[in-house]
Formats: sequence, C-alpha cells, structure tokens
Amino acid sequence: MNIKISLPLTLLLTFLPTPTVIATEYELGGFIKTNARYVDGTIAFQPSWNGDGSIQDEAKRTQFGAQESRFNLKLTQGDVSGFVEIDFVGSSQGNPVISNSYSPRVRHAMIQYEAFTAGQTWSTLVNTSTFAETADLGGPLVGQAMVRQALLRYQTGHWQVALENPYTYGTQVSNSPEQTNWIETSNDYVPDAIIRYDQQGHWGNVSLSGLVRYLDPSETAQLGLGGSLAAKINTFGKDDLRLQLHYGNLGRYVGTDAAKDIIQGEIETTSSAMLAYRHFWSETTRSTIFYGHTRTQVEQTDRSHFGVNLFTNLTPALKVGVELGHYQISDNQYSWSNTQTQTGQSHYAQFTLQFHI
Repeated sequence: MNIKISLPLTLLLTFLPTPTVIATEYELGGFIKTNARYVDGTIAFQPSWNGDGSIQDEAKRTQFGAQESRFNLKLTQGDVSGFVEIDFVGSSQGNPVISNSYSPRVRHAMIQYEAFTAGQTWSTLVNTSTFAETADLGGPLVGQAMVRQALLRYQTGHWQVALENPYTYGTQVSNSPEQTNWIETSNDYVPDAIIRYDQQGHWGNVSLSGLVRYLDPSETAQLGLGGSLAAKINTFGKDDLRLQLHYGNLGRYVGTDAAKDIIQGEIETTSSAMLAYRHFWSETTRSTIFYGHTRTQVEQTDRSHFGVNLFTNLTPALKVGVELGHYQISDNQYSWSNTQTQTGQSHYAQFTLQFHI
C-alpha cells in the first residue's frame, strides 16, 4: 500500500536550512579599437608586428580593421573572483571580400581565490605594467615576454610561484636541412616552473623571474633555464621608463615567435630586450619611443622593432593616436643549412581610435 503525504510548501521551507546568500558583483570592461595601417617594405604585411615574418618582393599595403577590440567580464563573489576576456585577433574565419566577419578567441579565463590563481591568463614571467603604450598591438613584441596560458599560481607578499602549461616548440634533427621535423608534443608532461619576485614603490616597480623547463621528454630530454628582469620606473612628472631584459633557454616565452625552444635537436639560447620611454606633453597628450630586439644563438635569428607615436585623449574614455615605425629581420645563415638566409625591412604608419568601456 502506497501512502502519500502532502505538506504545504511553506511548511516544508520552514524546516529547510536557510542558504547563505552572497552577492555577486559584475564588471564589464574592454574597448572598441579601430585601426588604419600602412606597410611598405620587403617583410610581408602583418596587422601587428610580432617576432616572425616572411620576406617578399617590396610591396605596399593599407588595411583597415577592428579585430583588436576586446571585451571582458569580471565576477566577484566574496573571496572568489573570475575573469574572462575575448577579442577577435588572428581569426581565420573572416575575410575582406564582403562582411569582414571574425570569430572571437579566448584571451583570459581564470579564477582567483585568496592567494591562488587557476586558469588561462598572463604567464608569471610577464610584467604587464612594462608594456609600452602603442598603436601597434602589443608594441615591440619581438623583445618582450608575451605569453598567455593555463597555469596554477600562488602569491604571497612579494613572491609568486607557478606551474604552467608545458609545450616544447621546436624541431628535431632532420635528414634534409630544408625539411622541418617538428617536435612531438604529446609527451610534454612536466609543467614549466616559474618563480618571481616583485618590488614596488612611489618610484615604480621591478620584477625578477626565473624559469625552469623540461623540454622534449620523449627524445632529447633537455633542461631549460632562463631569467627575466622587467621594470617600470617613474622619471619626471608623469613620464616613465619601461624595460625588459631576458636571457637563457626561454624559447617561446619571449619574442613572440622570434625564438623556438629547440632547433634541430639543440636547445636554443635567446637574448631579448625592450626599452620604452613615455613623455607627457600635457595632461592628456603623450608620446612613446620604443625599441625591441631578439637574437638567438642556434637558429641565428636577429629581429628588431622601433617606433614612435603620439596619443591624446579626446574624452576620458576615447583616445586617438598615430605611430610611425620600422621592423627589421637580419637573420644569419643557419649552421646546418646551405640556403642563404634572407633579410628584409618594412616601414609602417598606423592610426588608431580606441574607446574604453
């Protein structure tokens, strides 16, 4: 015999434990950015210069775009916060024939709880305060630490310690010098380890980082070590000096594809530097002059980026800028290759309008 007991909903709720209600704060951010870019030279057009580049016959190209626009959402609930950000850079979906449609990509997706951070965000090696203000996206990326990836990080006082996503970017020894034999990454199982020390004050801030990596574990099994120094120094009035210095087996962490982790089975050693000075002409008008450079020992890459710009704020949220610059590839011949390495350079001019949300 089945017995059914029905109680009023209000009576049932009386005996249930009252849940703790924690308010969630939502913060929308980002910006809408539109560019007009002109490039003239023997390095193929790029929407923004990074550490790679292909040599071509001298050519000129102008391109308008808004793919660098980005949107983010921050959620805070007590001691827990989450942050997600997307933009449209690098999309292969769109084309300029008709609609210029571009798909979004994830830049950040992370959770913070007390001293811990988990998810995809800036690598612990990256000090974002040292990025120069530029029209070209990211500025002199060829000389900067510029990696976003999944990680687990702990921070206490001036110290940060992190385990980050392992990935060996490079090539194995091949029978033919002209054949690229990419390293198999399915066996990368030891996370990259980074320790960082920060110090800041009214004078600015400085960070010192060390990186330890276990590369290509299934084949050559090599230990990679590298160091990084980054600083933003306040100078006169609102002016500031920003710099980054990198050396060691940093591979993909610096230069934005100017350097690989391993070349022809040999671990790469990279020297990179970035220097930028920003001067304020008035409360809302300023200029930055910047330079970035990376050189590698094994692959013999030599890449540099120089630029100068002028920005002003039309309103507190709307800024406009113009930038002139020069990107150069001066690679030397690989020791294992019989092919003469090409060199090239391109000049560029860029206008940008950016509305901050």
